[in-house]
Amino acid sequence: MARLQVSDLTFSYEGSGDNVFEDVSFSIDTSWKLGLIGRNGKGKTTLLNLFMGKYEYVGNISGSTVFDCFPYAVSGSDLNKKAADLASVWKPQVEEWQILVQLGQIGMDPECMYRPFGTLSYGERTRVMLAVLFASDDEMLLIDEPTNHLDKDAREIVKEYLESKKGFILVSHDRDLLDAVTDHILVLNRSSIEVLQGNFSTWQENKERADAFARAENEKHIKEIGKLKAAADRSDRWAIKNENTKIGFDPLKEPERNISTRSYIGAKTKKMQSRVKSYEKRIDREIAQKEGLLKDIEQIADLKIGPIKYHKDTLIEAKDLTLSYDPGAPLFTDLTFHIRQGERVFLTGRNGCGKTSLIKAILLRSAEDPGEAEDSGINVSGELRVASGLKISYINQDTSFLKGTLREYANATGLNESLFLAVLRQLDLEREQFDKDMRDFSEGQKKKVLIATSLITPAHLYIWDEPLNYIDVFSRMQIEKLILQYKPTMLLVEHDVRFREKVGTRELTIF
Repeated sequence: MARLQVSDLTFSYEGSGDNVFEDVSFSIDTSWKLGLIGRNGKGKTTLLNLFMGKYEYVGNISGSTVFDCFPYAVSGSDLNKKAADLASVWKPQVEEWQILVQLGQIGMDPECMYRPFGTLSYGERTRVMLAVLFASDDEMLLIDEPTNHLDKDAREIVKEYLESKKGFILVSHDRDLLDAVTDHILVLNRSSIEVLQGNFSTWQENKERADAFARAENEKHIKEIGKLKAAADRSDRWAIKNENTKIGFDPLKEPERNISTRSYIGAKTKKMQSRVKSYEKRIDREIAQKEGLLKDIEQIADLKIGPIKYHKDTLIEAKDLTLSYDPGAPLFTDLTFHIRQGERVFLTGRNGCGKTSLIKAILLRSAEDPGEAEDSGINVSGELRVASGLKISYINQDTSFLKGTLREYANATGLNESLFLAVLRQLDLEREQFDKDMRDFSEGQKKKVLIATSLITPAHLYIWDEPLNYIDVFSRMQIEKLILQYKPTMLLVEHDVRFREKVGTRELTIF
């Protein structure tokens, strides 16, 4: 059991005027099962890279700790290599039998180590990498978003595997995973960093109580400051009025007054002015106590969406539907379903079962040009009917096409620029990002661009394909609230269990 101490850490990317971290200090135990959470762009992945020694920084990271990080880098040419050969590069100090032991624990057939890495599914690649990562027991392991793109079954396997391990830092926005596998939480707040014992739900309960207390204290200080300012203003006005009576008086109206009363009036004025100064000091103390109370409160703004009512109840209907790219190897067969207005249908099934292909088929069927379906390479048999004139707002898994500034993107896509940027601010994208090239955004920030685009696009049906990959937990809860309030008709592929349970009305499983 060792300690990892971070002291006065300051870091910014070259060419950036903003510090990602500034004078940050904290201490953690290398045997913990530590969850690392925070808003998109707060520096979670950056912190892992600093631990790995990828960047120069100011400050100190100390401790007799060796790090290794998931995911391992995989190039295009690596996809043709056997997993066993790649493992010898990723972790040359371990022997193959150690990896095979871990593969058994994570439910993988050892045979997968001798297949080209590119032939493995995303779930299989993740499990192989985790087996290699945990093959030695003398390192602090850094795990960055291990469940992205994984189906329900693969997520459960990864969750059970990590439950049995310790000595890692896990970056994840999956609340179910964080609750199951962590015993400490490292939080990158808006203005501070804190380390707490417990899992995500423990942190969330403490956070809600702390935020409620901070808001109450803030209101109390605001009221007290208002009272003090009013009292100071009264005393100041009394002092000025009293001082003005020192010179000039009507002997008929004030026969008892004479020149000697001036000193009495001056003393009274001085006393009132002293009282004003006392009020001002108390106001300064109240302001100082109020300062910083709300600095780490997560203000989750209410989002809006503009669903359009369609004149018919059924928007999509399929009967005995079969999809394939190769007629001899269908993705699925004889699928029958319908989507009615007001439903939020989640597509579920293993990776590669055809969920995204079904979405593409629906989008192509809704397109005005029927030739697009022929060019797509998707073979469709059976019935697939999409309501005529249906307006669809679509979020793709892919973010690689995003480039240029947000304003350039808005103009190119015909979006209302002011509304688009306002929604991104509500999703907690900093104004400093508005003039940056989107290619430099984090994956979570890119996803927010796609979500904002969809939200401000009026539609009868919203089709979202894995919209929450890389999206922080605060924004996930924000989107949950939006959907429950406006109840848009949706077809979604999303593996976040909490999200699906909260907003879904029905599941459509593809076998």
